[in-house]
Amino acid sequence: MEYTNIKLDKENAVATIRLNRPDALNALSPDLLDELSDAVSAVAEDQAIKAMVVRGEGRAFCAGADLTFFDTAFGNPDEFSRYLKRFNSCLFQLEELPVPVIAVVHGFALAGGLELMLACDLALAADDARIGDQHTNFGLIPGGGSTQRLPRRIGMQRAMELLTTGRWLSGSEAAEWGLVLRAVAADDLDKELETLLAPLRIKSRPGLGWIKSVARRGRELPLVDGIGLESQAFVQYMTTSDHPKQGIQAFKEKRQPEF
Repeated sequence: MEYTNIKLDKENAVATIRLNRPDALNALSPDLLDELSDAVSAVAEDQAIKAMVVRGEGRAFCAGADLTFFDTAFGNPDEFSRYLKRFNSCLFQLEELPVPVIAVVHGFALAGGLELMLACDLALAADDARIGDQHTNFGLIPGGGSTQRLPRRIGMQRAMELLTTGRWLSGSEAAEWGLVLRAVAADDLDKELETLLAPLRIKSRPGLGWIKSVARRGRELPLVDGIGLESQAFVQYMTTSDHPKQGIQAFKEKRQPEF
C-alpha cells in the first residue's frame, strides 16, 4: 500500500510510524486507519524490527477522530460501527504486535488520540503536552477503549475524573499519574526516546514478543492463573527457540549475546 496519511520508516531495528495529517492535527480518518493497519501488519512480519514508535507530524500527536467523517455518519449506525471496528482493530493490532510499541506524544493527545496512546506499551510525553479524554466536553462518549484501558492504566478513581470531567493533563501531570512513562522538555523527546530504544535494539525479538504477550494476557487473570500462563510460555519458548541457548552460552562466555 502507498501511504499518504502516515509515514513508515525502518532503521536500526526500529520501525517508526508517523501520523501524517498535520493540518487536521492527525485526526483519525478511515483512510488513515486503513494505512495504519497495513503498516502495523508489515512491521509484524519484519523479523529485523525490535521496537516500534508511533508519533505525529506537525503540532500534535493526535487530536482524536476525524469529525468531518462523523458529520456524515449521524443517523447511520452501520457507518459508526464500521468506523469503530476499524479503529479498535488497529488498537488491538498494536497491543498484539510482538515488539514493544512506544508512543511519543507532543502537542495534543485527546479523545481518540488518548485511546491510540493507551494501546501502546510505553508512552513518552513532552512536559507541555495536553492529554485527556474530553469526549464528555462535547456530549460524546468514548468508542476506542478509553473507558476500559484508562482505569487499567491509572486506576478507576483517576480514570473517572478524566472521563467525566473532560479534564486535560499536562505531560508532566500525566507522568505523575502513571499515564505516561516519563515527561521531558519537547526538545529532549528524541533523546529520551533513544534512551528507551538503545537497549531494545540488542534484545531477542522472540523473547520480547513472549514477554509482551504473557504480560498483556495475564493482566486480568488471577495470580495463580497468570503464573500458570507464564510457566507454559517459558517451557514453550525454551524448547522452540534457539535464542535461550545463545543467551546462556553468551552468559557463560561473559559476552553480550548477538540476536
